[in-house]
Amino acid sequence: MVALVVGCVVAPTTVGATEKPAVGERRDKQGQAFPAAPAVASGAAPQALIKTISTAGAELRERRFPIDAVNAIGASGDARWGWFLHDLLRFADESAGRNVIAAFEMLTGSPLGAKPYTAMGDRLLAWDLPAPPGYRELKRDLYVLIEPKWAPFFADGDSAIDWRQVGWGGVFIDDRLDATKGEVCPRGCIPALDQPKTTPAAQGRWYPDDAIVFGVVINGQARAYPKNIMEVHEMVNDTLGGRRIGMPYCTLCLSAQAYFTDRAPGFEPLLRTSGLLSRSNKFMYDRNTWSAIDTFTGRAISGPLHKAGVTLPQASVVVSTWGAWREAHPRTTIVAEDGGVGRRYPLDPLRGRDNKGPIFPVGDVDPRLPVHERVLGVTTPDGKPLAFPRAAAQLALNAGETVSMSGVELKRDAGGLRAYAGETELPSHEAFWFAWSQFKPGTALWRR
Repeated sequence: MVALVVGCVVAPTTVGATEKPAVGERRDKQGQAFPAAPAVASGAAPQALIKTISTAGAELRERRFPIDAVNAIGASGDARWGWFLHDLLRFADESAGRNVIAAFEMLTGSPLGAKPYTAMGDRLLAWDLPAPPGYRELKRDLYVLIEPKWAPFFADGDSAIDWRQVGWGGVFIDDRLDATKGEVCPRGCIPALDQPKTTPAAQGRWYPDDAIVFGVVINGQARAYPKNIMEVHEMVNDTLGGRRIGMPYCTLCLSAQAYFTDRAPGFEPLLRTSGLLSRSNKFMYDRNTWSAIDTFTGRAISGPLHKAGVTLPQASVVVSTWGAWREAHPRTTIVAEDGGVGRRYPLDPLRGRDNKGPIFPVGDVDPRLPVHERVLGVTTPDGKPLAFPRAAAQLALNAGETVSMSGVELKRDAGGLRAYAGETELPSHEAFWFAWSQFKPGTALWRR
């Protein structure tokens, strides 16, 4: 590590950068080593096994749990079917759940412990076992029982969706074409907010100065999106600086991003939340084409947008406090107190839900930082992902040091961070370390 001199500009260096260690002993979010991966078969499964398993969806439609399929999987000796057991556990009552757990433990030789659903998912993700034959169709038969409107995602046989990593987040799809009036989804969803009403900074005194905002500046026009409102809606479609943007906020990943939705020739994406998760990240989609879009990268992964090769470009999102953002950007606007839809938003809607670590399966984690450490993530012009721990970077900048790596330098804005390559700003956003590192493999990590 290079000693940096307070008050001096230090030449860019990669000495402080670290790469993820070579694959070795994989560990979970508590730092515990995973059991060794079990054996898997290759090729087609025995016809008798396929016949038994293929009836699972029909049995569930008839409100019968497919115990025969569970027992057949447990005795199969082919751990690929562990993915399907994990899916079935979502449909099991306490008694049936014990059968699923016992079958998984027999199949993998791996006792699950106190939180079997999460432990099962974490192990499968860490082991990276291949999917069993016909997995997409088998999973579809289960998941459309929860939400029939997910069917278009499963229908695309050429999609880039990794169905092993997709799970249910416990809510239903937001399929409204208009989210400007505040209507709620009848069955319960995470409701997007379209073209929210905003007010000048002077009318934003309702929001505490020390409360978090996600700040965006486009073509010189600044806007603050209060964290408490984003925690309720998790998706905003807006117009700022003459550009259409879509802003997903994954509360589980602490990741607010801003995508330009007016640069997809032939399409006008309208972003919505599906109710599904992909490795603990929200699974978003375009309501106009029913195309799934990777929330972390903006790359379309199914439907017409995927066929057209669409990747939505990003703008930077600065995490700041309202007081600091308002001072740095006095002409900023802020989303109105009621969102323009007459709602009341508590200041802390989640009430510390994520304080004890990820609540859904994430698999093995990169051990270089704690899972919930906040990092600023950025990708270099030549495609290299970088991560800067926010707290350490702020300390270095406060001490007059330069924070740079691989030609990227951080600068402050309203107490938050932006990333630059020379004079050119690079799109960046903050996230929990576990999220950035798993969606951006090969990330180099800046060290002070």
